[in-house]
Amino acid sequence: MNLKPLQERIARLTEEKLATLNIADPRLAEAMRYGVMNGGKRLRPYLVYATAEALGAPEQQADTAAVAIEMIHSYSLVHDDLPAMDNDDLRRGKPTCHIAFDEATAILAGDALLNGAFELLASAPDLTDRQRLTLIRILGKGAGASGMVAGQCIDLGHVGKAMTLDQLENMHRHKTGALILAAVLMGAAVATESLTPAVEDALTRYALAIGLAFQVQDDILDIEGDTAVLGKQQGADLALNKPTYPALLGIDGARQRATDLIAEAHAALADVPGDTATLAALANYIIERDH
Repeated sequence: MNLKPLQERIARLTEEKLATLNIADPRLAEAMRYGVMNGGKRLRPYLVYATAEALGAPEQQADTAAVAIEMIHSYSLVHDDLPAMDNDDLRRGKPTCHIAFDEATAILAGDALLNGAFELLASAPDLTDRQRLTLIRILGKGAGASGMVAGQCIDLGHVGKAMTLDQLENMHRHKTGALILAAVLMGAAVATESLTPAVEDALTRYALAIGLAFQVQDDILDIEGDTAVLGKQQGADLALNKPTYPALLGIDGARQRATDLIAEAHAALADVPGDTATLAALANYIIERDH
């Protein structure tokens, strides 16, 4: 799957959107840009665009939402890499933000990316006030204490501890899946003010399935991937004794779990109107990727 055109679009738009934030300190601006512009798959923005497209919205209508969710994702990675969290030195093949700058600047850059995302959504063009409020609500929920932040807390609390499969999947539904769900629902929100419960349910089932599949594939790549391709240290989760799908299911069982989840995602798309070919292709990409 060729993500390059989208990656280039997001890079250009992110530069433009960051410039509108009137960042008052040059070093902070540099660290923010470093955290959000140093590569990445841009999967979450792609999900925003793909869902909006399926529901009939023009691409530019999804631009601000796509940049905002990538800023949130990038802030989470900057903080995730900190010494108090995962203590990583490498992210996307480059020194992590706290290594390239310093720990305090990395914390503040993450904070600024988080707040900047909501500032952008509050004044997103081509949308109604109701749509802007919906986007803020979706992203706040997905990124916060009932979503991604809670998942990270669960993760840190279980390092070195045994987990059941149900506990592992609960953690990943929050840590990874909540922001992926937010991306899909944000794409729907820019397309319509009145999403039907049936379509919202189908999109939610799709997003939750690919969110878990994404993590299964990450766990497999942590064992089988190459550091140069992954852009982070291969075997990092194993070294930290983190609970993973291969640890619980074996490598073959993990692969089967990923395959089953993608089948669930495709089944959910059958209940979504419009052209869902891009969403279907994204589901396949999640377990075919090598980084």
